[in-house]
Amino acid sequence: MLEIGTINKSKGKKAILLGSGELGKEVAIELQRFGVQVIAVDKYENAPAMQVAHKSYVLSMLDGEKIRKIITEEKPDFIIPEVEAIATQTLVELEKEGFNVIPTANATYLTMNREGIRRLAAEKLGIKTSPYRFASTKEEFEKAVKEIGIPCVVKPIMSSSGHGQSVIKTENDIETSWHTAQEGGRAGAGKVIVEGFIKFDYEITLLTVRHIGGTSFLKPVGHYQKDGDYQESWQPQPMKPEVLEKAEKIAEKITTALGGRGIFGVEMFVKDNDVIFSEVSPRPHDTGMVTMISQDLSEFALHARAVLGLPIPNIAFHGASASKAVVVEGNSDNIVFSGMEEALSIPDTSMRIFSKPDVNGHRRMAVLLARAETVEEARKKVCQMAEKIKIELL
Repeated sequence: MLEIGTINKSKGKKAILLGSGELGKEVAIELQRFGVQVIAVDKYENAPAMQVAHKSYVLSMLDGEKIRKIITEEKPDFIIPEVEAIATQTLVELEKEGFNVIPTANATYLTMNREGIRRLAAEKLGIKTSPYRFASTKEEFEKAVKEIGIPCVVKPIMSSSGHGQSVIKTENDIETSWHTAQEGGRAGAGKVIVEGFIKFDYEITLLTVRHIGGTSFLKPVGHYQKDGDYQESWQPQPMKPEVLEKAEKIAEKITTALGGRGIFGVEMFVKDNDVIFSEVSPRPHDTGMVTMISQDLSEFALHARAVLGLPIPNIAFHGASASKAVVVEGNSDNIVFSGMEEALSIPDTSMRIFSKPDVNGHRRMAVLLARAETVEEARKKVCQMAEKIKIELL
């Protein structure tokens, strides 16, 4: 039986978030609804989750020694990685010492590295993926491109949100793609993956939650990306029942192999009646922000319940919904939003302003949410909202 006592008392529960962005902020709020003490960690001050957490630390999450020091001092009941750039070997060691890493240290280790998760899916589990090759040197890269063929997609094996990603459309793009991948990796220059270009009909995120009662699937989320970064998502993505069944089998297979409890964002391509695995994140997914308006329990609420070992007997879907990221361009540490009155005068809409402390280049700073009778109407609503929102960099 789960017992949650008063914070800082013997029966109190404590969770550390390793990553404190907009997704971590929502997880922090959901954990706090159950009386859990939340400690937020990120590489910069005043990150979104830090603004609502009980306590916070600023450090690089690639610094295993500092992570270990905080974990051993705080002794959390749950270590919840919320970013991919993290000292996974330290998490593996801490798990062996008895700490509870969500969903597991191995899942975090495998999914932060495209090579690990691709080899697990394609070579161990026999799940269909795009053709791929890995390359550590320029020579290996050129050979990989030749073997896969043009067009092809190039990504660092360790990156997120589209960083370092490019498409080779002609031989003239090969040199540029190599340099883009080397400059965009989380750990700097290194290994890349070259993938065959898939002409898919659409792509989905199938949010899959492993909990005390088994595995549950949310309605499929369709999404649009630009340069590998999420711009819009909608739920449900229309799918043939037999195709959805294939997607659910793939999601269950990969999440079972990763193990643990929590929500997973399983990304897949759909071509005709074929489903092709792309990637998986063992944590709430940015495209899943649409669930903050589409369901009674958002992906963040589901993650909190699963982590705590609480039941999820049902997930009530409220109707066709859409989300749209608000991406701010420029350089400033003083960002002002206006126009919310007009945007939110549209029925069945909502928004979240993330309160990130600054922008340098471009950064996702808010999300717009809408519900309607159809996905098309919901997507139209968030676009109308975007036209009304004004952003000023002071």
